Amino acid sequence: MGNRRTFDEIFEIAASRKGGARVFEQTLSGPTPAAELVAISDDRWLSMMSKCVFQAGFNWRVVESKWPRFEDVFEGFDPARMAFKTDDDLDGYLKQDGIVRHATKIRSIQQNAVFVREVASESGSFGKTVADWPAADYVGLLWMLKKRASRLGGHTGMYFLRFMGVDSFITSRDVVRALIREGIVDQDPKSKRDLDTVQAAFNGWAAESGRPFTHISRVLACSID
Repeated sequence: MGNRRTFDEIFEIAASRKGGARVFEQTLSGPTPAAELVAISDDRWLSMMSKCVFQAGFNWRVVESKWPRFEDVFEGFDPARMAFKTDDDLDGYLKQDGIVRHATKIRSIQQNAVFVREVASESGSFGKTVADWPAADYVGLLWMLKKRASRLGGHTGMYFLRFMGVDSFITSRDVVRALIREGIVDQDPKSKRDLDTVQAAFNGWAAESGRPFTHISRVLACSID
């Protein structure tokens, strides 16, 4: 461990930059309880997957403003309907007004509908699979998304899980800077090996502090100037 800081020390750095411990604590929102994740219907998981895919490399606010139209065009993101869309159906979406007409991302909706249905068939619902996944193997969940889903690798998968309320960390620029400062990694972690190293660090901080990954991730980010 060397001179690596304790989590409390990192928290104090972050809190000092955010108005003090009491003020900073009030900004830390926790993850969604497992029972509530299970209750989220599969169409909402597919909708958020799709939104994150479309936001990747694009203006988030534009996608957000158009999302009600996306919900209408893509039939509420019902996986049972979207999984069976044909090439002609997908081509037809490229003629729709009010959405981002990106052929590869539109096709990913159909591919991810198939993925959601496959995962749901294995455990009863997509939400149950996510809720039952051990937090200590969050990277394993990310890797499952990368391997089995369409366009949900890297930050896209991380943001998808975070926005759905899953206890998670995001390797944002500031989080990576903090991880490098603490000697966890020496570069932006992209490989499974590096992400496993980050996972081990988060597991240690969680055990030390009793905090969820969502808190730890924000504390790290806020500890950077």
